[in-house]
Amino acid sequence: MTLPLMPKATAVWLIEKTALTFTQIADFCGMHPLEVQAIADGEVAQGINGYDPVANKQVTAEDIARCEANPELHLRLLPPADPLPKSKSKGGRYTPVAKRNDRPDAIAFLLRSYPHLTDAQIIKLLGTTKDTIQKIRDRSHWNATNIKPRDPVILGLCKQSDLNDAVAAANDRLAKEGITPPPPPPPMTEAA
Repeated sequence: MTLPLMPKATAVWLIEKTALTFTQIADFCGMHPLEVQAIADGEVAQGINGYDPVANKQVTAEDIARCEANPELHLRLLPPADPLPKSKSKGGRYTPVAKRNDRPDAIAFLLRSYPHLTDAQIIKLLGTTKDTIQKIRDRSHWNATNIKPRDPVILGLCKQSDLNDAVAAANDRLAKEGITPPPPPPPMTEAA
């Protein structure tokens, strides 16, 4: 359940300005009725100025009057007038400087072991670019002679669960197209 903005200050205002029961105020503000009673007795929330929920369009005066007439009814919080801000989408995956030289090795591993992964899935897993993937694929990368395929999970560039999810999604895509997905590669261990 969503709570009003500044619940304690709202409770202070409702106690001072309305004839609502402690239970009604507690339900609306997400508090315990004894806490509301303590606010009314002056034991809690001393010095907190009341916050008017009617002026701030969280509840209507008619709804308060309706609930004052019948103690069994509950106040209803109005939906916000302004839409909530959309959460920002994640930017590119950050790779620490110490691990950036390992990224081409991880790309080579994914291209060799999971050729059915799309470039977009590799980009999401490793935080690389389509251009880098293409250069590693056609061996035109500036460091192509030193690239050796290594598991990105062992290198710490992605989580095993993320890799498993990407491979499962690629396998599902192939299954929908009627193509048999390749068998999983044998587990690799990194030499110490």
